[in-house]
Amino acid sequence: MQGKLIIIEGGDGSGKATQTKLLQEHLQKDGKPVQAVSFPNYDSDSSALVRMYLRGDFGTDADAVNPYAASAFYAVDRFASYQMYWKSFLQNGGVVLADRYTTSNMLYQMIKFNDSAERSAYLDWLEDFEFGKMGLPRPDLVCLLDVPLDVTERLMAGRQGKTGGATGDIHEKNESFLHKCHDAYDELTDRYGWKRIACTEDGRMRSIEDIHADLYRAVTAVLIP
Repeated sequence: MQGKLIIIEGGDGSGKATQTKLLQEHLQKDGKPVQAVSFPNYDSDSSALVRMYLRGDFGTDADAVNPYAASAFYAVDRFASYQMYWKSFLQNGGVVLADRYTTSNMLYQMIKFNDSAERSAYLDWLEDFEFGKMGLPRPDLVCLLDVPLDVTERLMAGRQGKTGGATGDIHEKNESFLHKCHDAYDELTDRYGWKRIACTEDGRMRSIEDIHADLYRAVTAVLIP
């Protein structure tokens, strides 16, 4: 029996890792078989090209690598993770929680196109490439941790980059890139029906517990037969 693939998506500093961990623990207490994964998998050799890309080895500007090439870097990392760590678990009925997935590729790479037709063509290509040709599973639910841009910028002000040292990776260092990302969330949510989880109220982050409660309700609604 095929299980469920749940994606936790959101901008840098939105709390994806924290919420994924809390959700995993809550579902395990409910007696559900749960496995959590995150992307990129920086501890795996499969992420070598991703690390080189984010570090700026192919160019220090986020637009230096075209969307199709950059997407392939990430897709290979996901393919390796799926084949080695969670394919059988998912196929045998498990619940897989992913901190980022193909959804992040959609966001970060589609905004390199200014033309809407080119964006749509890229998204069509990415779906076919990963879900069709590579055989990666499509998500059953994508939950977007929704944080307004001004709050994200405050959160990012003191955040150190995961791959580029204290000054951040090539995405984190590009302010206009972050603006474009937030603008693109609406487009992706409309196209794919992502579930928005409000992370702020009156310009302030809600409590971790309150965000978790909303996320848990959204996920369990999909898990209940």
